[in-house]
Amino acid sequence: MNKQLREHANEIVKSAIAAVQPDAAVMRALAGKQFPGRVLLVAAGKAAWQMAKAASDTLGDRIEAGVVVTKYGHVMGPIANFDCYEAGHPVPDENSFRGTQAALDLVDDLKPEDTVLFLLSGGGSALFEKPLIPASELQDITGQLLACGADIVEINTIRKRLSAVKGGRFAQICSPAQVESVVLSDILGDPLDMIASGPACPDSATDQDAKNIVRKYSLRLSDDAKRLLDVETPKHLDNVDTQINGSVRELCAAAAKTCRRLGYTPVILTDQLCCQAREAGSFLASIIKTHRSDGGSYAFIAGGETVVKLTGKGKGGRNQEIALAAAPGIAGMRNVAVFSVGSDGTDGPTDAAGGYADGDTCAELRALGISVDAVLQDNDAYNALNKIGGLFFTGPTGTNVNDVAVALLKTE
Repeated sequence: MNKQLREHANEIVKSAIAAVQPDAAVMRALAGKQFPGRVLLVAAGKAAWQMAKAASDTLGDRIEAGVVVTKYGHVMGPIANFDCYEAGHPVPDENSFRGTQAALDLVDDLKPEDTVLFLLSGGGSALFEKPLIPASELQDITGQLLACGADIVEINTIRKRLSAVKGGRFAQICSPAQVESVVLSDILGDPLDMIASGPACPDSATDQDAKNIVRKYSLRLSDDAKRLLDVETPKHLDNVDTQINGSVRELCAAAAKTCRRLGYTPVILTDQLCCQAREAGSFLASIIKTHRSDGGSYAFIAGGETVVKLTGKGKGGRNQEIALAAAPGIAGMRNVAVFSVGSDGTDGPTDAAGGYADGDTCAELRALGISVDAVLQDNDAYNALNKIGGLFFTGPTGTNVNDVAVALLKTE
């Protein structure tokens, strides 16, 4: 492993994630706000605890009570007057339903002068949920969507129609109270109605869109679930004010700033990367091969969210798969590396934030009797990269604004 490049990768990851913490975003959103009646807080998503803590620090006891629903391991301590729940992601579980019901109980029977401060971040689709079908079927449908390679917009289009809180329905439940929504975007282009399946946003997708997705991926749905696809979601809400604060664009810009400080010329290729993880890794390796003889040190940056099509039963995540898929393309090259991380600090169902590969990765794995092709086929990037120190472990970061991948090319 190239020690200097790995150290640079660590520094780029650390500084980029630090730059997109939600604290300042929440404080900006609340600055100058006046709330005439009761103020109740509901926070949902991977960054929910961090956002709720920032709101509590800003408004203090002006917030009467709150409910926080976030991913397992993401509650970093108690918050006065708030009940915090940890729940399942990317597939909702009983704790998702318990936390969501607590939020619904909190906002029951409000008056027009009251305010629900709704803090939303990525991951909320699984964490904030009250299903209209049996939980086991919802979990099965979610698993089908994740396994078939559907993108996040397609997944959320289906989720909305099977839920009592998604697709604007939570805001309807809060009525006649006003909903002040502060959102961290984890979807490319920041489509507000798709972030965490838009609990407080009118739905732009139609029932026909949902049916087309079911046909496209041959999803297995019960008759009850199919009937729910015919029930249209809210298309207009007059009790919601929303601010989007934080997105993958800021994550890419922060990575670029650190790359420049480390001596690389940063090139932001895209902040809307959307393809299979293996394709992204191969693409980044190809970028390195194209520019290898240009002279100079470069950092090619791609932000977004890839998908993994499951072909095996191994352990891994999309960012780990990007790194490992790049390894064959840069094998044997000196002073090059490809790495990718999720800004929330967790990549798929693992405790790693992402993965790292350089010109030595293939040889190191081969020496252990490990075939990169076989590992990718089994979706087992975690175990392979872990054996050679190719994983990033940040722990829960308190934010969630997509992923960033970087290809480093350093002058020899």
